[in-house]
Amino acid sequence: MNKIPFILLLLCLFTSCSKDADGENNGTIYKYYYPTDEATITASAIGAGTGALDPKGIAVANNKLYICNGDVLEIFDATTLKYIKTIANYTKGTTTIALTKLSSVCIDNGRIYVGSVDSRLFVFDESTNTGISTVGNGQWWNTFVHVFAVVVKDGLVFVKEKETSIKVFETSQITESSDWNLKPIAKLNTLNGFDQIYSLDIASGNLVVAGRDAKSYLYYNIADIKANAASSLTEPIKPVTAPFTDAKPIAISFSEDWAITTETVGSLNYLRLYPKEEFMNKNYTPRINANDIMGANPFGTIVSTAQLNDRIFLSDNTNKKIRVIKLNHSTITEQK
Repeated sequence: MNKIPFILLLLCLFTSCSKDADGENNGTIYKYYYPTDEATITASAIGAGTGALDPKGIAVANNKLYICNGDVLEIFDATTLKYIKTIANYTKGTTTIALTKLSSVCIDNGRIYVGSVDSRLFVFDESTNTGISTVGNGQWWNTFVHVFAVVVKDGLVFVKEKETSIKVFETSQITESSDWNLKPIAKLNTLNGFDQIYSLDIASGNLVVAGRDAKSYLYYNIADIKANAASSLTEPIKPVTAPFTDAKPIAISFSEDWAITTETVGSLNYLRLYPKEEFMNKNYTPRINANDIMGANPFGTIVSTAQLNDRIFLSDNTNKKIRVIKLNHSTITEQK
């Protein structure tokens, strides 16, 4: 009895398979991907283990995992998962500002950018963790009406604030001596939204936002943003969308090969991995489509994702933990 089709059926209950013709032996090669639990990071792993973990935005850079945890930024070794340190304050010279209500974090070109719902963007030196500058002064009626997400790449800083607004800055505007009340070079419109933690990332010349309220991923061409920056300050640029009928995108991050997303459908929370090129072409056929791990340990609301090699980090805010998932890959050739 040929057991291959039966095995594939079981695998495809948890994953999406792809197949290719094998010209040499006229067989069919099935490629499949499946997640397994590897580890978790909980409050007990932080320092003396007596605190709490309320994870929001996360990021991985230079083998370090950064976690927005309430009023502090936690740093772990992304390989060993060992705790490194907690950053509780922005310190620059004689100035110290306590971090509060952290929403998001991004590392780019030697800097750590940390967003605060209390209407500030903190910028730290990645090596020393000392302060470089702040954007916003904590008053919502000034620079930012809160900060719910930040992503930085190729000289641009994108900051999602309350309701439907994303403000765009140039990294060159933020210096050791720059003013806190910087003016954006462009503005974007997210169509829907209010005061939720958002997720956004950049790939293939586009800013992509997980538009939970628009029930769509939102695509903004960066070249178009630059070309229409001045006029966008009056009429913010709207995205290209491809709305879902039921799913709400919650989190998005890109690795070399994947769009790593989380989506909610009704009361279920899904981890969905799309080949990056297909995702950018709005072909939403996930290779991993799971709301738990092999029938156990269901996901809570995952507000942020990151990847390091075959390891995927999930900020599970419902269950107050960072879930560390291993991305497994195998192939099966069915002979004819």
